[in-house]
Amino acid sequence: MSEQVRVRFAPSPTGHLHIGGARTALFNYLYARRQKGVLVLRLEDTDAERSTEDSARMILDDMKWLGLDWDEGPKVGGPYGPYRQSERLDLYRAQQERLLETGHAYYCFCPPELLESKRKQAMERGDAQPKYDGTCRTLPMPEARARAAAREPHTLRLKIPDSGSTVIHDRVRGTVVFENKIMDDFILVRTNGLPTYNFAVVADDAAMKITHIIRGDDHLSNTPRQICLYQALGERLPVFAHIPMIMGPDRSRLSKRHGATSVNAYAEDGYLPEAMINYLALLGWAFDDKTTLFTRQALIDKFSLKKVSKNAAIFDPAKLLWMNGVYIRSLSPEEYVKRALAELLKARLLSEPLDEPARAWAEKAALTVKEKIKRLAELPQSMAFYFGEEVECDEAARAKLEQAKEHPEVFKTLHAKMTVLKSFSIQALEALMQELITAADIKFGVLVHPLRAAITGRVNSPGIFEVLELLGQERTIKRLAAGLKSVGIEV
Repeated sequence: MSEQVRVRFAPSPTGHLHIGGARTALFNYLYARRQKGVLVLRLEDTDAERSTEDSARMILDDMKWLGLDWDEGPKVGGPYGPYRQSERLDLYRAQQERLLETGHAYYCFCPPELLESKRKQAMERGDAQPKYDGTCRTLPMPEARARAAAREPHTLRLKIPDSGSTVIHDRVRGTVVFENKIMDDFILVRTNGLPTYNFAVVADDAAMKITHIIRGDDHLSNTPRQICLYQALGERLPVFAHIPMIMGPDRSRLSKRHGATSVNAYAEDGYLPEAMINYLALLGWAFDDKTTLFTRQALIDKFSLKKVSKNAAIFDPAKLLWMNGVYIRSLSPEEYVKRALAELLKARLLSEPLDEPARAWAEKAALTVKEKIKRLAELPQSMAFYFGEEVECDEAARAKLEQAKEHPEVFKTLHAKMTVLKSFSIQALEALMQELITAADIKFGVLVHPLRAAITGRVNSPGIFEVLELLGQERTIKRLAAGLKSVGIEV
């Protein structure tokens, strides 16, 4: 029986989940689900100055919004916990002692000033990548332990082999070879007693039985050091898969200057988690050269590391926006109005409690703009004309309203007949409009464009008859009268 796949996503809780981190989490999630494996969520929070409990909560919330449920980790537990590095310090201490006893690690008492001075001297000699010169590597262990016990400031370093090479058989990058002579004896434990990233991550991944490490290729340079550490600990190597970095449209590393970079910002801006998942999956992976839209289950069924690209992925906000519009339009009416009403309540265009007539009206109004919006956050602005007694025309609408002066009598008649309509329904309004344009021998647009401008303040809106019915008779005739008056037509 083959070994169960175990993958992990291990963010540092220093803020909301970044787009790059979300894509990494997604690839791990898809691989775990495809292989019927386990997804572990681990919080790497040993950086006490930057890691906060609020940030940890935000990351968990962002993961839940995306629908990336984890099998082991915070909130759900598991057999290899705790799942926060700050609660795993005993493990790191045990592993560092193991490395000291087996001769794979040693105490280093070189002060930072001395190390910096040696680094500068090496660079002056032309060494582009200065490495630690091994001053403390041959200290007798009894002497080193005594100095450490006396609280002399020190770090702990790993002994890297002096010769040979470290080979990575990467599922995405292929075979990558690093010469050991270019690596230095890197620090495992800082002077404050806390583990460095490379030490903690290997200790955790080994203890949690992680079989596959899927992460951004900015970590590729860490991998040879980590392999050396796995070997020093006598642990089996996991499978590595380094996925391409995400770049902005200008092909520089994705940053805030390219726009929103956190998952939460997109959630607040009215993007759907379904669209975000679909789009993130296409950043560095493709099933074929034509399929763009995938359900979550389809992504799970089709995802494989073989189809992950080596090339950097380009984040295209315009494509994400287009895709989000497609997903909004594909929502069922029931699901759409649920999300739409939440957005209108957030914008305070509606207020709780909503009685049934108010809810039914708001649902109908929201549905009229469903085909036009690309983000749920556009709803308040798109629907603003439905609320309040009056509207203000924008510049383009004002120009359309001025056209009413070419047929003032028609618009006076329209207002008069609307006032006495017994049924202000779509059918009755259509019949009235048809009667007027036939009698005046004018085109439909001659009547509708100024009318739309007067009642919505815009040149574009949902279907005019739907808008009139939803606004109702009283508000429609009031707005029409005000609009006509503004261009010198008294009714």
